Amino acid sequence: MDTVKPAGYEGRYVQGFQFYLKHSEEHKAILGYVDKVLPGEFTRIGEGKSKMDVLGVGSGGGEMDAHILSILQSKLPATALTADIVEPSIHLTDNFKALVEKTPSLQKIPFSWHTVTCGEYEKQVKDKREIKRFDFIHMIQMLYYVDDYPGTIKFFHNLLKENSKLLIVHEAAGSGWDTLWKTYRRELCTKSISDYLSAGDIKVHLERLELQYDEHLIPNTLDITDCFTTGDEMGELLLDFMTEQDHFHQSLTPDLRASILDLLRNRCSTEKEGRIPFDCSMSCLLVYS
Repeated sequence: MDTVKPAGYEGRYVQGFQFYLKHSEEHKAILGYVDKVLPGEFTRIGEGKSKMDVLGVGSGGGEMDAHILSILQSKLPATALTADIVEPSIHLTDNFKALVEKTPSLQKIPFSWHTVTCGEYEKQVKDKREIKRFDFIHMIQMLYYVDDYPGTIKFFHNLLKENSKLLIVHEAAGSGWDTLWKTYRRELCTKSISDYLSAGDIKVHLERLELQYDEHLIPNTLDITDCFTTGDEMGELLLDFMTEQDHFHQSLTPDLRASILDLLRNRCSTEKEGRIPFDCSMSCLLVYS
């Protein structure tokens, strides 16, 4: 059974996604955590190992993967690395491959590309007699597109070797995203996201699966002031991405648009000096094998 909705990263959505990444500095915020926590983790995970296998799930254009792999190379220079990448978007996978081609250190690592949903990847793995297991698996901002949250987490956790870790990065409980999508769950969860869960909900699943984890909060904000200027092209692109609409102002009724904009301004943000910073804080959940 496929556990994932069709990939969301196509067409106008990918434009909004890339605009959001640039202006929210989400990757920069995550990298701050990665640089602080993962070097020590990799030293512990890699102790006594001659080879480490890494799996990226929902890797997008590969910017986060490249940084994580560079940390591994710097902390464990004598350890051979392999990288498996699961990413359903052909466009983003091509971006990742282009990044590898222009990065000499990445060219030293053998990559296996799986341009499928994680549900399709799960089926492929289960159809094989020999299952490849991993020393480190990361699932960064990708569980939104999964239907069976505990089943997906359990499957990938079962791919870990002993003394290994699974990293899940997700929108924090109580963040602006959490408030927006849970308030308007019925109206917004109609496309590739069929339901919404925050990191708080993921923690409930981890605890039910009796999995041990550490949590680290990553504060972050995004200036959404332009979303409140009628006709602003970038503001409209951002609203489309945040609500997963093809065109926010054409797709939703006037009353629903007004209600969402009011919530974004007054419950998801804290207005400061004439600007409206949206709370897009994240949680990093580091799950033990």
